[in-house]
Amino acid sequence: MTDANHERNRLSRVVTRSGDQGQTGLADGRRLAKDTATIELLGELDELNARLGSLSVSLTDEPEGLAFVREQQQAVFDLGGFVAMGEMAAASQLPSLERLDAWIESGNRDLPPLKEFILPGGTEAMARAHLARTATRRAERLAWCWCQEGDATGERAPLATYLNRLSDAWFVFARLLDRDGRYTVYWRGAASSD
Repeated sequence: MTDANHERNRLSRVVTRSGDQGQTGLADGRRLAKDTATIELLGELDELNARLGSLSVSLTDEPEGLAFVREQQQAVFDLGGFVAMGEMAAASQLPSLERLDAWIESGNRDLPPLKEFILPGGTEAMARAHLARTATRRAERLAWCWCQEGDATGERAPLATYLNRLSDAWFVFARLLDRDGRYTVYWRGAASSD
Protein backbone atom coordinates (compact mmCIF):
# COMPACT_ATOMS: atom_id res chain seq x y z
CA MET A 1 0.00 0.00 0.00
CA THR A 2 1.35 3.43 -0.95
CA ASP A 3 1.19 6.55 1.15
CA ALA A 4 -1.41 7.92 -1.27
CA ASN A 5 -3.76 5.10 -0.24
CA HIS A 6 -3.52 6.25 3.36
CA GLU A 7 -4.59 9.79 2.54
CA ARG A 8 -8.10 10.78 3.49
CA ASN A 9 -10.48 10.85 0.54
CA ARG A 10 -12.06 14.25 -0.05
CA LEU A 11 -15.26 12.78 -1.42
CA SER A 12 -16.08 9.35 -0.14
CA ARG A 13 -19.78 9.58 -1.11
CA VAL A 14 -21.34 11.39 -4.02
CA VAL A 15 -24.97 10.90 -2.97
CA THR A 16 -25.46 12.26 0.54
CA ARG A 17 -29.18 13.13 0.41
CA SER A 18 -28.41 16.08 2.70
CA GLY A 19 -29.69 18.53 0.09
CA ASP A 20 -32.95 16.76 -0.66
CA GLN A 21 -34.92 19.34 1.32
CA GLY A 22 -33.60 22.36 -0.59
CA GLN A 23 -30.70 23.24 1.67
CA THR A 24 -26.98 22.71 1.45
CA GLY A 25 -24.08 23.11 3.83
CA LEU A 26 -21.09 25.43 3.92
CA ALA A 27 -17.72 24.48 5.35
CA ASP A 28 -18.42 26.54 8.47
CA GLY A 29 -21.37 24.26 9.30
CA ARG A 30 -24.19 26.60 8.32
CA ARG A 31 -27.00 25.26 6.15
CA LEU A 32 -28.45 27.58 3.54
CA ALA A 33 -31.39 27.42 1.19
CA LYS A 34 -30.29 26.55 -2.31
CA ASP A 35 -31.80 29.75 -3.69
CA THR A 36 -29.66 32.12 -1.60
CA ALA A 37 -27.10 34.30 -3.37
CA THR A 38 -24.32 32.27 -1.74
CA ILE A 39 -25.43 28.96 -3.20
CA GLU A 40 -26.42 30.53 -6.52
CA LEU A 41 -22.93 32.03 -6.75
CA LEU A 42 -21.34 28.65 -6.07
CA GLY A 43 -23.38 27.23 -8.94
CA GLU A 44 -22.36 30.04 -11.29
CA LEU A 45 -18.69 29.55 -10.44
CA ASP A 46 -19.06 25.82 -11.07
CA GLU A 47 -20.65 26.50 -14.46
CA LEU A 48 -17.91 28.99 -15.30
CA ASN A 49 -15.28 26.39 -14.49
CA ALA A 50 -17.05 23.91 -16.76
CA ARG A 51 -17.03 26.50 -19.56
CA LEU A 52 -13.31 26.98 -19.01
CA GLY A 53 -12.87 23.22 -19.30
CA SER A 54 -14.77 23.35 -22.59
CA LEU A 55 -12.53 26.19 -23.77
CA SER A 56 -9.41 24.27 -22.79
CA VAL A 57 -10.18 21.32 -25.08
CA SER A 58 -10.24 23.65 -28.08
CA LEU A 59 -6.72 24.92 -27.36
CA THR A 60 -4.58 21.89 -28.19
CA ASP A 61 -2.44 24.04 -30.53
CA GLU A 62 -2.24 26.99 -28.11
CA PRO A 63 0.03 25.97 -25.20
CA GLU A 64 0.25 29.50 -23.75
CA GLY A 65 -3.50 29.98 -24.01
CA LEU A 66 -4.13 26.58 -22.47
CA ALA A 67 -1.82 27.42 -19.57
CA PHE A 68 -3.75 30.64 -18.91
CA VAL A 69 -7.11 28.84 -19.02
CA ARG A 70 -5.86 26.16 -16.61
CA GLU A 71 -4.53 28.86 -14.27
CA GLN A 72 -7.92 30.57 -14.30
CA GLN A 73 -9.72 27.28 -13.69
CA GLN A 74 -7.69 26.98 -10.50
CA ALA A 75 -8.48 30.61 -9.64
CA VAL A 76 -12.22 30.13 -10.18
CA PHE A 77 -12.12 27.00 -8.03
CA ASP A 78 -10.39 29.06 -5.33
CA LEU A 79 -13.13 31.69 -5.61
CA GLY A 80 -15.70 28.96 -5.08
CA GLY A 81 -13.74 27.72 -2.08
CA PHE A 82 -13.74 31.22 -0.63
CA VAL A 83 -17.55 31.35 -0.94
CA ALA A 84 -18.02 27.80 0.39
CA MET A 85 -15.88 28.48 3.47
CA GLY A 86 -18.50 30.91 4.76
CA GLU A 87 -17.34 32.57 7.98
CA MET A 88 -14.07 30.63 7.81
CA ALA A 89 -13.00 32.27 4.51
CA ALA A 90 -9.72 34.15 4.45
CA ALA A 91 -8.57 36.76 1.94
CA SER A 92 -5.42 34.70 1.40
CA GLN A 93 -7.58 32.17 -0.49
CA LEU A 94 -8.32 34.67 -3.24
CA PRO A 95 -6.28 34.65 -6.45
CA SER A 96 -3.98 37.56 -7.28
CA LEU A 97 -5.72 40.45 -8.99
CA GLU A 98 -2.34 42.04 -9.70
CA ARG A 99 -1.22 38.95 -11.64
CA LEU A 100 -4.42 38.98 -13.68
CA ASP A 101 -4.10 42.72 -14.37
CA ALA A 102 -0.52 42.17 -15.57
CA TRP A 103 -1.67 39.40 -17.92
CA ILE A 104 -4.38 41.64 -19.40
CA GLU A 105 -1.98 44.52 -19.90
CA SER A 106 0.63 42.27 -21.51
CA GLY A 107 -1.90 40.53 -23.75
CA ASN A 108 -3.57 43.73 -24.87
CA ARG A 109 -0.30 45.55 -25.55
CA ASP A 110 0.35 43.96 -28.95
CA LEU A 111 -3.23 43.93 -30.20
CA PRO A 112 -4.35 46.56 -32.69
CA PRO A 113 -6.73 49.22 -31.37
CA LEU A 114 -10.40 48.37 -31.73
CA LYS A 115 -12.30 50.48 -34.22
CA GLU A 116 -15.60 48.64 -33.88
CA PHE A 117 -17.44 46.26 -31.54
CA ILE A 118 -16.67 42.56 -31.86
CA LEU A 119 -19.42 39.97 -32.17
CA PRO A 120 -18.85 36.63 -30.42
CA GLY A 121 -17.75 33.92 -32.83
CA GLY A 122 -14.91 33.58 -35.29
CA THR A 123 -13.43 30.21 -34.45
CA GLU A 124 -14.59 27.55 -32.03
CA ALA A 125 -12.00 28.60 -29.46
CA MET A 126 -12.90 32.29 -29.84
CA ALA A 127 -16.60 31.52 -29.43
CA ARG A 128 -15.88 29.47 -26.30
CA ALA A 129 -13.76 32.32 -24.90
CA HIS A 130 -16.74 34.64 -25.36
CA LEU A 131 -19.00 32.12 -23.59
CA ALA A 132 -16.48 32.13 -20.75
CA ARG A 133 -16.62 35.94 -20.77
CA THR A 134 -20.42 36.04 -20.51
CA ALA A 135 -20.47 33.32 -17.83
CA THR A 136 -17.90 35.34 -15.89
CA ARG A 137 -20.07 38.46 -16.16
CA ARG A 138 -23.09 36.52 -14.89
CA ALA A 139 -21.07 35.21 -11.95
CA GLU A 140 -19.83 38.73 -11.26
CA ARG A 141 -23.39 40.14 -11.16
CA LEU A 142 -24.37 37.48 -8.68
CA ALA A 143 -21.19 38.07 -6.70
CA TRP A 144 -22.21 41.70 -6.15
CA CYS A 145 -25.61 40.48 -4.88
CA TRP A 146 -23.74 38.10 -2.59
CA CYS A 147 -21.64 41.01 -1.33
CA GLN A 148 -24.75 43.01 -0.51
CA GLU A 149 -26.39 40.01 1.18
CA GLY A 150 -23.93 39.76 4.02
CA ASP A 151 -20.74 41.74 3.76
CA ALA A 152 -20.77 44.62 6.22
CA THR A 153 -16.95 44.71 6.32
CA GLY A 154 -16.29 44.69 2.57
CA GLU A 155 -14.25 41.48 2.71
CA ARG A 156 -16.24 39.88 -0.13
CA ALA A 157 -15.76 42.66 -2.67
CA PRO A 158 -12.33 41.46 -3.94
CA LEU A 159 -14.01 38.29 -5.25
CA ALA A 160 -16.46 40.30 -7.35
CA THR A 161 -13.67 42.60 -8.50
CA TYR A 162 -11.62 39.60 -9.64
CA LEU A 163 -14.56 38.35 -11.70
CA ASN A 164 -15.00 41.80 -13.24
CA ARG A 165 -11.39 41.78 -14.36
CA LEU A 166 -11.52 38.15 -15.47
CA SER A 167 -14.35 38.91 -17.90
CA ASP A 168 -12.09 41.59 -19.43
CA ALA A 169 -9.35 38.98 -19.67
CA TRP A 170 -11.58 36.64 -21.69
CA PHE A 171 -12.28 39.44 -24.16
CA VAL A 172 -8.54 40.00 -24.62
CA PHE A 173 -8.01 36.24 -24.75
CA ALA A 174 -10.50 35.85 -27.62
CA ARG A 175 -8.71 38.60 -29.54
CA LEU A 176 -5.32 36.97 -28.93
CA LEU A 177 -6.63 33.79 -30.55
CA ASP A 178 -6.95 35.80 -33.79
CA ARG A 179 -4.18 38.40 -33.63
CA ASP A 180 -4.38 39.25 -37.31
CA GLY A 181 -8.18 39.59 -37.24
CA ARG A 182 -8.71 36.99 -39.94
CA TYR A 183 -11.67 35.34 -38.20
CA THR A 184 -12.91 38.18 -36.02
CA VAL A 185 -16.50 39.22 -36.68
CA TYR A 186 -17.10 42.94 -36.30
CA TRP A 187 -20.42 44.65 -35.76
CA ARG A 188 -21.23 46.48 -38.96
CA GLY A 189 -22.47 49.60 -37.11
CA ALA A 190 -25.45 51.75 -37.99
CA ALA A 191 -23.40 53.96 -40.35
CA SER A 192 -22.38 51.06 -42.59
CA SER A 193 -25.77 49.39 -42.88
CA ASP A 194 -27.74 49.81 -46.11
